[in-house]
Amino acid sequence: MSTQWRVLILFFVVTAFTGCAPAERSPSGEAAGLSSSTEPIVFADYNWASAQIQNRIAQYIIEEGYGYPTDVVFGATLPLFQGLRKGDIQVSLEIWLPNQIEAWYEAEANGEVVEVGKSLGNDWQSAFVIPAYLQEQYPDLDSVEDLKDERFKALFATAETGGKARLVSCVIGWACEEVNATQIEGYGLEEHVHVINPGDGAALNADLYGAYEKGEPWLGYQWGTNDPALLLDLVRLEEPVHSDECWSTTKACAYKDATIVIAVHPDLIEAAPDVVEMLGAWGFRIELYRGVAAWLDRNSDASSNDAALWWLNGNVDIWRGWVTEEAAAAIEAALADNKIPDGWPDE
Repeated sequence: MSTQWRVLILFFVVTAFTGCAPAERSPSGEAAGLSSSTEPIVFADYNWASAQIQNRIAQYIIEEGYGYPTDVVFGATLPLFQGLRKGDIQVSLEIWLPNQIEAWYEAEANGEVVEVGKSLGNDWQSAFVIPAYLQEQYPDLDSVEDLKDERFKALFATAETGGKARLVSCVIGWACEEVNATQIEGYGLEEHVHVINPGDGAALNADLYGAYEKGEPWLGYQWGTNDPALLLDLVRLEEPVHSDECWSTTKACAYKDATIVIAVHPDLIEAAPDVVEMLGAWGFRIELYRGVAAWLDRNSDASSNDAALWWLNGNVDIWRGWVTEEAAAAIEAALADNKIPDGWPDE
């Protein structure tokens, strides 16, 4: 059964039991009876760039096109997912599977979350990424097993690592923090690598950019939609091929390419069915985000808010396909008037 049909069925079940019908919407995109006291649609504002920029685009569309207030809660993967399950958060545009697959299946089975669409597309990730220039210098360094070689351990070692290779792993509080730690144990690398867990995505990226600019060795975690992976020449060290059996036990194998889904709390299906329909049509894919990342690289002082405005103004033909005609007209008018959504955080 398709995601769209599952969402529609759940909506009709909810409305049948509650006797509630969705509010009528005027051509201006405002719901009949919608007042300033209406609770905002709250987004999980994960601490990485693609999630924040997608949120800003969606917030603009929802506020200016559909007339609902929005807000965000900033944080890391695990606490924000719990907020979604409890209903404190209504929308998550980046649920990365299989990173949090067990929690996702449990929440889905309990009726706490509903998948309504896809975001970005399939994406790779790995804790064992090096700059391409480093592999050109050391062509024998091409596998995770090579990190047990004293030559390569010394290559990445620093004064703080006690002779071990310095590995910049997943951000504290992200689902991959635990996954990467299990992988390192599964590969038998605990005696060979010294793990650094950055406090946020910006620190992770700054660590890589700093080494790259100097042409220094670097080893660590990246994923395909992260800005450095889109802008720099990086290489993943070889790992055993992913299998479900491996992943359910030792995780001593490569990540499976991630499927990134859009999830909502079930209450949103009744409260804002038009927003849920828009999210089901969401088409912001990796190739679109690559353009945003390049623009941000050229405009280093720009914020996520700035990037969202730049993208919305330059890609009307794309986002119009996700929304109703009435919403599209309202959004275009708002962009022409340089409106800023009330729910955007100050940056």
